[in-house]
Amino acid sequence: MGAPFVALTVAGSDPSGGAGLQADLKTFHQFGVYGEAVVTLITVQNTLKVSRVEVLGADLVAAQIEAVLEDIPPHAAKLGALGSEAIIEAVASLNFACPLVIDPVMISKHRTPLMANDAVAAFRRLLLRKATLLTPNLEEAAALTGIAVSNPAQMRDAAEMLCGLGAQSVLVKGGHLEGEAIDILLYEGEFLELPAERISTPHTHGTGCTYSAAITAGLAKGLPLPEAVRQAKRFVHAAIRTNPGLGGGSGPVNFLASW
Repeated sequence: MGAPFVALTVAGSDPSGGAGLQADLKTFHQFGVYGEAVVTLITVQNTLKVSRVEVLGADLVAAQIEAVLEDIPPHAAKLGALGSEAIIEAVASLNFACPLVIDPVMISKHRTPLMANDAVAAFRRLLLRKATLLTPNLEEAAALTGIAVSNPAQMRDAAEMLCGLGAQSVLVKGGHLEGEAIDILLYEGEFLELPAERISTPHTHGTGCTYSAAITAGLAKGLPLPEAVRQAKRFVHAAIRTNPGLGGGSGPVNFLASW
């Protein structure tokens, strides 16, 4: 048996286990990938609310990443909630030496900010060019580009703008569209649409984290990026469809989903 595939998540902590690094590690496990996790911020939350967010010091975040890279370097990595301009600057200064999926987490499911306002400009300036794949939802794509993003045509425009700002590839997620949940991938200058039937459920907590983690796992295993995205899309759709119905609010998806 050869050495296992390794994936790293740099993200916030969700004590309810539905999002953040907890969701990422569960997803890595389902794809047969060894998971590593660097904590950037700690939240107090459940399926009903987020009541507190504490962002760690940038030096501590950077030291965690450096320790991992020195000893067990990942085959692919993802960045989730980073919290502050200082953490963005620290992370951007490091060399991951592997494909990097960046999920620009700016706000929680419960509308709690997870990125300071002054950090958005730093994110745009320092991290976009590091992204093998950027995975914004409609709101995040609008915040990063300054244009309205509410339909497939605008999703394509946003993807082109974000690639123009330095991202190698962009996946604009259409989970908040009306009607069919269409995601649009811009890869090597070509658009790929990934449609899925919309599932009527409140239990979608952590879908963005799970999606980007599944893509990261696929890249860690050496899949071409479009196939890693397709596989992740199938997984997250099945995970939403078979959610376990936990909690009294927006519950988590099913991390044991068979897709």
